[in-house]
Amino acid sequence: MEPDKDNANPTILNASDLPSRRRESSVKQREDGGTGLFDHLIPHYNYLSDPFERPVSASDSDDDSVEDIDEQEIYDLISSISDPEHPLSLGSLAVVNLPDIRILPPSSPHSTISTVVVEITPTITHCSLATVIGLGVRVRLEQALPPRFRVDVRIKKGTHSTDEAVNKQLGDKERVAAALENGTLMGVLRKMLSTCE
Repeated sequence: MEPDKDNANPTILNASDLPSRRRESSVKQREDGGTGLFDHLIPHYNYLSDPFERPVSASDSDDDSVEDIDEQEIYDLISSISDPEHPLSLGSLAVVNLPDIRILPPSSPHSTISTVVVEITPTITHCSLATVIGLGVRVRLEQALPPRFRVDVRIKKGTHSTDEAVNKQLGDKERVAAALENGTLMGVLRKMLSTCE
């Protein structure tokens, strides 16, 4: 282990013990190389296609039905993110946990925007990269979820010495946007997200 690591000996969970619906055999490759796991998340825009084109099958039709996304699917999206300090995933380090993920319904009957709340638990109370980890989780969810979801990532109360300050940074859209313009930070985030399926 490198001596400059903040937490050289974190608790590591066995990957087979992590909650998941995904198994190696359940992910099948298509002929074009994709897996089709998130194909249903891409909205169908009518203005991009021929208005006279008929749907190939009933499942391809635009029938205004919205497939539900639950906490397990959110966990599956973020548990494989690589920790920036350790060569392990956030799920195996218990930085993200299924019970700490909630999907809140729209706040008013006129809104269709649901909120995904993810509370992360740093491996140590003075983790210097807690903000980077939170930013990585936020970026992953914003890239993978349809626009009908708002993402709220925060440090679990009492698990970090400066949890209020970190939560303020993660909740500030302008700070997040400025951070995503930083080339060095984006390199770290790309490396973290490279382990995601």
